[in-house]
Amino acid sequence: MIQNTKMIRLPHHDDNYGSLVPIEENCDIPFGIKRVYYIYDVQNGVRRGFHSHRDLEQILVCVHGKVKILVKTPLEEEVIQLDDPRNALWIGPMVWREMYDFSEDAVLLVLASEHYKVSDYIRDYAVYKREAKKWFKLEDETNY
Repeated sequence: MIQNTKMIRLPHHDDNYGSLVPIEENCDIPFGIKRVYYIYDVQNGVRRGFHSHRDLEQILVCVHGKVKILVKTPLEEEVIQLDDPRNALWIGPMVWREMYDFSEDAVLLVLASEHYKVSDYIRDYAVYKREAKKWFKLEDETNY
């Protein structure tokens, strides 16, 4: 996994009545939850995201269907497929993200550590790269 990301296996309970995945703040995930939203009905070929956060942490869980998440820093990138509601992707600050290849039935749940704040978003990749190099303490920018 790239820096400032981590896969988390959520607790789950399966029995004759079905499956249950409880999520508790500061227990199953490493922060208090201040905002919850979900993304669904994404048309074929649409990419979403194209941003980073300066301070916000997020947990992404594909509760139904599947979706690919591109996460990247100035030094590395990785594509993670979310297709199991027991698996969560933690994305910390200063990680660029793009979401794509949503299955027709995909529902992507997002848990956020802060309320929506426009100033926390970095939507311009050149600005992101400049700020991220400082944040990750990359001294020699000519190599990146």
